[in-house]
Amino acid sequence: MRKEFTSPTKGPMSLQEVFADILLYVTDEPHMDYRLIIGTDSQPREENVCFVSAIVVHRQGKGARYFYNKRYLHKFMSMKQRIFYEASLSLDVASRLTALLAESGHNEVNIEIHLDVGRGGETKEIIRELVGMITGSGFKARIKPDSYGAYKVADRHTK
Repeated sequence: MRKEFTSPTKGPMSLQEVFADILLYVTDEPHMDYRLIIGTDSQPREENVCFVSAIVVHRQGKGARYFYNKRYLHKFMSMKQRIFYEASLSLDVASRLTALLAESGHNEVNIEIHLDVGRGGETKEIIRELVGMITGSGFKARIKPDSYGAYKVADRHTK
């Protein structure tokens, strides 16, 4: 099993291990409301671009647990290309999690994809395209200021 994700408390984990940990977290307090969030952020550097995708299980009102995947690309992209690539990485993780949820009989869980775009700045021009890409794939899309999975959690590990 490939250990593609990292838990800040448990270290390297496979997606299956992340999924099992999420299920344990949710069953620990099943009466609570939960949000399953995927967000990706990137940081261009001199020699590459760092992309971090985060999986956040938010126990509303009582904290959260998260896991992240970090990858580097030596290909340089425009800002627009980078943001679309971030969205595609989030869609990939969300699709794989959806398959695991379906296999385990948890079809009722809705996944939100948090996008690192907002109504201010350069990214405002591509919001409609990105949200359409996410919602057209069957997921809820959130933008700033409601997309903390991308601009807070994932961003923390791009530095």
